[in-house]
Amino acid sequence: MSAPTTRLENLPIDAVHVGLALLVLSIVFVLSPLFVQPPSGSFVFFEVGVLFFLYAMILVGLNLQFGHAGLVNFGPVAFFAVGGYAAAILTANDPFQAVGLGFPWPVGVVAAVLAAAALGVLIGVSTLRLRDDFLAIVTLAVAEIVHGLIVAFRDVTGGTVGLTSVPRPIAGTTDVGGGAALVSTIIVFAALAVVFYGVFRRLSASPYGRVLRAIRADDQVTETLGKRVFRYKVAVFVYGAAIAGLAGALLVFYNGAAAEGFFTIDVTVIVWVGMLIGGAGNDRGVIGGLAIIMGFQLLTRFFNDAIPFITQDQFASIRLMFVGLLLMLIIRYRPEGLWGDADRLGVES
Repeated sequence: MSAPTTRLENLPIDAVHVGLALLVLSIVFVLSPLFVQPPSGSFVFFEVGVLFFLYAMILVGLNLQFGHAGLVNFGPVAFFAVGGYAAAILTANDPFQAVGLGFPWPVGVVAAVLAAAALGVLIGVSTLRLRDDFLAIVTLAVAEIVHGLIVAFRDVTGGTVGLTSVPRPIAGTTDVGGGAALVSTIIVFAALAVVFYGVFRRLSASPYGRVLRAIRADDQVTETLGKRVFRYKVAVFVYGAAIAGLAGALLVFYNGAAAEGFFTIDVTVIVWVGMLIGGAGNDRGVIGGLAIIMGFQLLTRFFNDAIPFITQDQFASIRLMFVGLLLMLIIRYRPEGLWGDADRLGVES
């Protein structure tokens, strides 16, 4: 480990305390008459920033599942979608072609977490005894099933049209323009992401985290040491599901709507690629990997204007090919990721 990295690791700063302080400041900022109106040309950066912090919340849960416990979950978007639609259905007020019960938005937040956690319990109890490759297939299938149900039950979810008239609690605190609401939203989401990063980092650094790493290394040996391996796996799976559900609720409250296009397989691909680039099991590394992949997507977005003979759909496909190529290079030459530990992950660097 390099000297700068060691000094950074030894800083007497706890991410939970930093996150809670940021959360309090963000709430004070949102409720105050002070608003920041960003330049109109910077909106795209703020919008990507909003998604970055939501995906970071999903990623810290996924990193605890795979990076620390070795659970291959290819379906985080399923919990993201269940949380989003649970919040939207409960809080939307007279939506078009869908169910909206009109409850206050805090009810939607609680319901999103509980619904995603309940799905996590159901899937975890029924699948976590499977081998890693079968678990990956099952979780991927669950994600596609959830997406299919959203499209098929259009009387409830709005189908491909989506579910509108969802409250926007943060944007509703200001009437001075969309830019100010966007800045307020990204401050609150950033504070929440830091809080959950700190909580999951504490968990991974505790004796509980050491048990998870023992399970990843050899779950049968861990079982012989008296640890209830299956219970640990289910708990970790539910933690990741619950935080993904919360992220889904925040997304629909940010957009004021829920649509099946928000919850596609792309979400799973981005968080997995970010984790593999950064280094699974390294709490800070995976966030760095997510920043790399989302920064790449943001910067290449502007290249399409310089190539007018390529349509947006074609350019999106080409960009996806480059993401895949980047992932192949990482797996081939740096399988532990940029900041990962090859010995801990059991790979040959």
